[in-house]
Amino acid sequence: MMNIKKIIFFLIITFVLSTNLYAAIKDSLFATIGNKAITRSDIINEIKIILILNGQSYVDKDKESIESSAINSIIKRTIKKIEIEKYKALNFSKKDLENEISSLSKNLNIDSDTFSNIFIANGIDFSIIEDQLKTELLWNSLIFNLYKERLSINADEIEEQLKILQEKKEIESFLISELIIKPVPKEEVKNKVQEIMGKIETEGFEQVARSLSISETSIKGGKLGWIDENEISEIFRAKIKKTTTGNVSEPILMSEGILFFKVLERKKVKMFKDIEQAKKTLINVEKTKILNMHSLSHYDNLRRSVTINYH
Repeated sequence: MMNIKKIIFFLIITFVLSTNLYAAIKDSLFATIGNKAITRSDIINEIKIILILNGQSYVDKDKESIESSAINSIIKRTIKKIEIEKYKALNFSKKDLENEISSLSKNLNIDSDTFSNIFIANGIDFSIIEDQLKTELLWNSLIFNLYKERLSINADEIEEQLKILQEKKEIESFLISELIIKPVPKEEVKNKVQEIMGKIETEGFEQVARSLSISETSIKGGKLGWIDENEISEIFRAKIKKTTTGNVSEPILMSEGILFFKVLERKKVKMFKDIEQAKKTLINVEKTKILNMHSLSHYDNLRRSVTINYH
């Protein structure tokens, strides 16, 4: 259960936003994305949601970054909604929605009821949060339906990883965050990496992830949570294991963009005995990686086709 200090903390978010930043702003049209209207109150609510999900209070020096993050988040979600509406047969399970809510509340070390009450206390109808989660679940369903025939897994690579894992009694687990920026021409990669690393140095990894990352984790400051090494593909695992705790990995060049990891913590965990379960885990990780790649690519194509007008 959340203690009184934390409750006060989240109420302070509303107080700061309403008194210092947005009290004088009357609601009005902010932008149209395709055929959908976005108001200034939508932006304010998105800022509150981002702050709450990241366990942060508003700081004036972060104003530009958090506003940019909120705008980018709404744009991405709205474009996804436009695409989702084209497909009538998409669905998700109620259990998946409950699991998503539970996962978000656990990130804040609170129960689901307290989690929903925090938003209500900050003037946000909890149905807004549920709607955001439903959009992501429907988007995942869409991507799976569109690209499931392309889920080709390299069986030899899976078997090789299993052999390596079988020789270990313990494996490493990493608490990591990610940052993915849009791809740039080959000749611009070096300068772009230097620019991003400079921003990370001055603004912090989480702020840069919120404002620039094209990953779904951007709203959470790039947080991925604890991931065991057997759940990470070889190319990513090698970079992560080389990175000292508290630091940012070397960039990983992908067709979808440039990826950075930040290793927050690491620990040893006991290796599981069920090799078949390990195999299923590795296969699911590879499938998720492929689907994420298609998700980024599909969204990028949509983004170029949707007209955005700011007012």
